[in-house]
Amino acid sequence: MTTLIIGASPNKQRYSYKAIQKLRKLNFEVNALGLNDGLITDVKIQTKPVKYKNIHTVSIYLKPQNQSQYLGYLIKLMPKRVIFNPGSENQILMNKLKEKKINCENSCTLVLLSTNQY
Repeated sequence: MTTLIIGASPNKQRYSYKAIQKLRKLNFEVNALGLNDGLITDVKIQTKPVKYKNIHTVSIYLKPQNQSQYLGYLIKLMPKRVIFNPGSENQILMNKLKEKKINCENSCTLVLLSTNQY
């Protein structure tokens, strides 16, 4: 199951950084998209959207006002689900994704991983 983290940061204090570390520790395939390039474990942060195939989950770590530019990208990726982490909840984007039959949830990737619900 491949996950794409949008809002990835090379800052070790950020939750996106911690999520990538946890996902890799649990042997999930991970791709990352962020403003600044960097490396988290063995995951390179891309600074421009990449046409990935077979993305199962997109985990968003962006404020709602920074998300609209990714709507078309998310629709093209057609992930099975999109997780809006705390602080990234966006009902408008969620509704648009649901119209395209993409499952969405307001949740926390780190909590889902630590409770075996991911």
